[in-house]
Amino acid sequence: MVSLLNQNRPPAFCPGCTHEKIVQMLDRSFQNMGLTGNQIAIISDIGCSGLFDTFFHTHAFHGLHGRALTYATGIKMARPELTVIATMGDGGLGIGGAHLLAACRRNLDITLLILNNFNFGMTGGQFSATTPSDAVVESGFLNQLETPIDICEVARSAGAEYVIRCSGYQPDLDKELEKAIRFPGFSVVEICGICTGRYIRKNKLTPKNIEAFCADHSTREPNRAILNSPRKEYYSHYKELSKSQPPAENPIPISPVFKPLQHDRQEIVILGSASQRILSAVEILCLAGMTAGLNASQKNEYNITVLTGPSITELILSPDQIDYTGIDAPSIILALATEGVERRKYLFTNTTQDTMI
Repeated sequence: MVSLLNQNRPPAFCPGCTHEKIVQMLDRSFQNMGLTGNQIAIISDIGCSGLFDTFFHTHAFHGLHGRALTYATGIKMARPELTVIATMGDGGLGIGGAHLLAACRRNLDITLLILNNFNFGMTGGQFSATTPSDAVVESGFLNQLETPIDICEVARSAGAEYVIRCSGYQPDLDKELEKAIRFPGFSVVEICGICTGRYIRKNKLTPKNIEAFCADHSTREPNRAILNSPRKEYYSHYKELSKSQPPAENPIPISPVFKPLQHDRQEIVILGSASQRILSAVEILCLAGMTAGLNASQKNEYNITVLTGPSITELILSPDQIDYTGIDAPSIILALATEGVERRKYLFTNTTQDTMI
């Protein structure tokens, strides 16, 4: 069994930080499974847990705060043969909680390690989504106003298939990590530990306290893996369903069938309102211009309220390549509704004697 730890970049955490123990245990899990570095991708978050990928000789991706699962999902879908591990802290959990819920619902074969040390250790010891309400942290009384998240309960409720809470100090952590990694679906491992640089300065927390926390903070034996009703793994199910879909049609080729009546560049602005089918009409006009051998561009503007407000389209037809799609002095303004006219009043001051309105 060969260690996958990067000997040129040994773990660099605060003295006594639980994260270093977890790094060693994760490496032991990889060894127990006989995995090589090119079979693994470690996707890390921001924060102290974000250092994990630098300590291993594996594929790695370091992303934005709270977004590790989004990158892990894309990598697993593109390279399903890889063993994908995502790491985040309790800070990243709070920032990217919606991504955790989506991953639980999907059941893609990813293992998420949530390194819970009950505070934002990297940024100064502020409270996080898991900070106990009675803890003393650097953000004053704010943690007293909120109830901390029970990570395992949230994951189970969202549909995660494999959920377990562990202590970073338990001697069989490598075995628990191996079970989670081998599980053919989304697995969540909450690993509780101590932030020696920030949290324990004002809060009494020991390995025994961590063990008690893991034993007491759930009625469903949080120190044992909880399996929900098994369902299909996301990628295999995706492949299964996609096979039944008809192949995507090739784009319809558009060939010139007649000569244009004019050979100058025409810049047209249509000012309308929602529900007037402005965009569809201009798309047809673009196709008509292309059948005359012209280049065409269409740029649309409309409100998010799809049934009210302005609907505006800028259309350019040109015998030459269109490199710039902006229109400042249109050759044609087609005013169909007050909403569109009010939105682009300034265009009427840029007209010339040749402008058609």
